[in-house]
Amino acid sequence: MTVDASSSPPSERNRTPFEKGLDRFFEGTTMGFALFILLLLVAIGLLILVQAWPAIQRFGVSFLWTSSWNPVEGREVFGVLPMIYGTLVSSAIALLLAVPLGLGTALFLSENFIPLKIRTVLVFMVELLAAIPSVVYGLWGIFVLIPALKWFLGLFGVTFAGPSMLAASLVLAIMILPIITAISRDSLAALPPELRQGSYGLGATRWGTIFRVLIPAAISGIVGGVMLALGRAMGETMAVTMLIGNSNTINPSLLAPSNTISSLLANQFAEAKGIQVASLMYAAFVLVILTLIVNILADWIVRKLKAKY
Repeated sequence: MTVDASSSPPSERNRTPFEKGLDRFFEGTTMGFALFILLLLVAIGLLILVQAWPAIQRFGVSFLWTSSWNPVEGREVFGVLPMIYGTLVSSAIALLLAVPLGLGTALFLSENFIPLKIRTVLVFMVELLAAIPSVVYGLWGIFVLIPALKWFLGLFGVTFAGPSMLAASLVLAIMILPIITAISRDSLAALPPELRQGSYGLGATRWGTIFRVLIPAAISGIVGGVMLALGRAMGETMAVTMLIGNSNTINPSLLAPSNTISSLLANQFAEAKGIQVASLMYAAFVLVILTLIVNILADWIVRKLKAKY
């Protein structure tokens, strides 16, 4: 069966060879950039793995569930379990606090609850939070948040030392809030207006439209933003280092000091030598694997939600 060239779209028939060559060049260039990013990620992972190999050979997988971190020469024992615990718990608490607030803020800014001029200012203020350096968040936590927590908990007779899992988690929640808000707001704003109009036309209320139509329709983007924020929380270094207390122990109390993998690397890498360097690179490799798992999980959830809704 032959196809008449005249049946092709006019835009295709009228294109010059130069325009077609330009398209092929653009496609090849963008594919090259995508492959470069993939190769860069593989190179980073291999570099960390090679540097960590002496510690992997010496400690094996027991490194993941050992709680001791003793860099004394001749008696080196390294384990990253307390840091894995601190990384996961601080990130989980930050998400529990930031997701409801971020999603609620996104709904407030994407729907017509307030005039456009005020909405524009609020959107700018939320996005401005993402531009604040992490060290500034850390200083704010030391001089404002920790004294406020001491005063508040003191009202109930609770002794609060200062740097702790709670302080670090609260600051992490504030730091990831702009990511969740911005991506959720963009996902809601990108929905076609016919969804809202159709829902209102069927007699749904505003809140019924929001919870039964808009959020399900934008759920893939919302979940993607939450997972991106989780990756940011797991990898945050400076603010957490200043606030978490840097204690290599597992303590179920949120008021006790703890540690994360990122804080461990920031505190010890400059003075490390010998097997300690390899152990720190091993810890960094564990953090890369955790982040990779989070991204794979996010992609799987987004695909499932897209298929469902």
